[in-house]
Amino acid sequence: MTAFNLAVIQMPVTDSKKRNLAEAEKLLCAAADSGAEMAVLPEMFICPYDNKQFAAFAEPAGGASCERLSRLADDLNIVLVAGTMPEKDDHGHIYNTSFCFSSDGSLIGTHRKIHLFDINIDGGISFKESDALSPGTKATIIETPWGKIGIAICFDIRFAELFRFLAEQGAHTVIVPAAFNMTTGPAHWELSFRMRAVDNQIYMAGAAPARNRDAGYVSWANSIIIDPWGRVLEKLDEEEGIIIHEIDPDYAESIRKQLPILSGVKKEGYSL
Repeated sequence: MTAFNLAVIQMPVTDSKKRNLAEAEKLLCAAADSGAEMAVLPEMFICPYDNKQFAAFAEPAGGASCERLSRLADDLNIVLVAGTMPEKDDHGHIYNTSFCFSSDGSLIGTHRKIHLFDINIDGGISFKESDALSPGTKATIIETPWGKIGIAICFDIRFAELFRFLAEQGAHTVIVPAAFNMTTGPAHWELSFRMRAVDNQIYMAGAAPARNRDAGYVSWANSIIIDPWGRVLEKLDEEEGIIIHEIDPDYAESIRKQLPILSGVKKEGYSL
């Protein structure tokens, strides 16, 4: 399969949807000008990561923000994983959703965050996403000109079974819009991405909001791209920025042949 250039965008998030969309557009244009063929925005790039804000910023699938992002993917000729945003369905449920668009602007995938972020860390952070959001129920793979790419969202990364499933379904890369925090980020951000890459011999890319120390929820930032050998290819710090790296599906396949993990799994299961 053909290699391609993936851009991971880290951007500040404000309490203005208009400003956030304008900033995303500016950075996507810069990424495309730098040769990106696919780009990913951060988790909740359109609104503050705050249970009290999700309902106010929520839109239906195909709403005004989706229309703008669809046009942008078409205009820039890029495959776009549009981070995540609050999606409101016809029954009033709100999801943390990633909309994915092809380079002609058509919708090629929708991933609703499956595993909601409900944690209470002693001496650290407490957050209960389920107070405002509903969980998705399905794994997501998008078909691209470069093969199958999995989509997951933030806390989804904690569940190894999901990523093994995506790899077994043919994904050579998994894109993860995510917003770890100042408690879990230093401990587990890079480790989580490297673990999933090594276990499944896939590329992993994480797109986070830039850090705003005045926000109610402070993002660890540090957006990242990992290769199937577990090496950090690109990484940002806490500031706004763009990283771009070539993703080579054939390299992922070569690693799987050299180190037969996926093919060595005992399909009949394990027992004592």
